[in-house]
Amino acid sequence: MIKRDRRKKLFVLGIIPARGGSKGIKRKNLEMICGKPLIYWSIVAAKKSKLLDRFVVSTEDKKIKNVAKRFGAEVLDRPPYLAADSSTTISVLQHILNNDIDADIVVLLQPTSPIRDGTLIDKCISTFLEKQPDVLATGFRTYQYGWGENQNVPRQKLKGWFYDDGNIYVFKASNVKKGIWCGGKKYPMIIDKICNFEIDDEIDFSIVEMLMKK
Repeated sequence: MIKRDRRKKLFVLGIIPARGGSKGIKRKNLEMICGKPLIYWSIVAAKKSKLLDRFVVSTEDKKIKNVAKRFGAEVLDRPPYLAADSSTTISVLQHILNNDIDADIVVLLQPTSPIRDGTLIDKCISTFLEKQPDVLATGFRTYQYGWGENQNVPRQKLKGWFYDDGNIYVFKASNVKKGIWCGGKKYPMIIDKICNFEIDDEIDFSIVEMLMKK
């Protein structure tokens, strides 16, 4: 359990992972959306947060590094072996925590979810501190199942299940250091539907840009 020490404030670290490689869209994190590079929106949201003590961008790409710095982000160089298609997000987070950054809480902000702001980040952090889970994830309740699994049961009678949308994750830093992604106690945080959209391909880009413009 994470305990509040009145003498010491818990240190909350935000991490924006932004590698240069991408199978779907080359250098996706630099693709323009609403007139700004995709990564810009996560940096701006992190800067507006009142509960993040520090945030960093992790990348192996020089161009992404320069763009992130231009928008006011601190950048930590990522080793190329952690920027491969097979690299896991938890290994990237571990690399940052092993880089002499002493954090109690880690907040993951993936650039592929640009519809978020500092208020949402702070709401997730506050909820994490209140509920004391091992990990908090944003998402939504879905009623989509594999075809034929429910034998045409009406949607109203289905329980549904929580789907993490990739927008925000909040972890205990101690679990991240051990390579634990979820832990025993998970807190699913349902957020506004407009924030659930994640960019994986060009069609997603078009949909999210339309929503952002509105």
